[in-house]
Amino acid sequence: MKTKDELIDVLLDLAFAEDIGDGDHTTLSTIPAEAMGRSKLLIKEKGILAGVEIAKKVLHKVDPSIKIDVKINDGAEVNPGDIAFTAEGPVRSLLVAERTMLNIMQRMSGVATMTRKYQDQLKGLHTKVLDTRKTTPGMRMLEKEAVKIGGGTNHRIGLFDMILIKDNHEDFAGGIEQAVKRAEEYCKANGKDLKIEVECRSLDDIRKVLEIGGVDRIMFDNFTPELTREAVMLVDGKVETESSGGITFDTLRDYGETGVDYISVGALTHSVKGLDMSFKAF
Repeated sequence: MKTKDELIDVLLDLAFAEDIGDGDHTTLSTIPAEAMGRSKLLIKEKGILAGVEIAKKVLHKVDPSIKIDVKINDGAEVNPGDIAFTAEGPVRSLLVAERTMLNIMQRMSGVATMTRKYQDQLKGLHTKVLDTRKTTPGMRMLEKEAVKIGGGTNHRIGLFDMILIKDNHEDFAGGIEQAVKRAEEYCKANGKDLKIEVECRSLDDIRKVLEIGGVDRIMFDNFTPELTREAVMLVDGKVETESSGGITFDTLRDYGETGVDYISVGALTHSVKGLDMSFKAF
């Protein structure tokens, strides 16, 4: 299995392959090979900055000789006119890296900004906002990193690092009991130390899971805030709890006030507007 850094390298290779092809002919035809210059990463919209560390990887992948001076770090609040960093080196290299770097930084900063907004809505509560697997294909590692930068918490990264028994698993397996039992047997037989989470569609489902045992977290699927409060009381701290399904920014606080441990929000990554910024010569 590839590491996080290896996956990012694969993403960058693909990004450059689809953007550069056999060469940036505009730059090659207009900029002398020996030309040197400086560019600044200019913020044009209020938000949370994310992707500076990845931007350094992008620039150095194009040209290791580029010198980068970071002015603002990931996680900081930024405003129009702020300069996140400057870069100095061959002009051709700066121009080639520009779009791929901006695409990544704008997307990551948009995710971080959205996440901060949601987590701030839960201020004063112990409830944490979680991301989901509803990410841009190929960019999951970067988007989940952006969630952390924005103050949120990562759920499972993929299908490999946690067992999440959802409604379809339960139905195909013949019920919650069978699904949980098979998951436990699978982990034991394969030497897997994986947390098990079970999606519940009713209070009766929760009672079944608590009776079965061996589960680390219970997800309340499409519960109302009122029903969620009952569910939290029923679980009574025996396992972690998570709310999921149909929760919007406007209803987030209502769910948090029920005492649930986590609220998963797909919108952190699937409904995000990139933060406006540019890379300009100076």
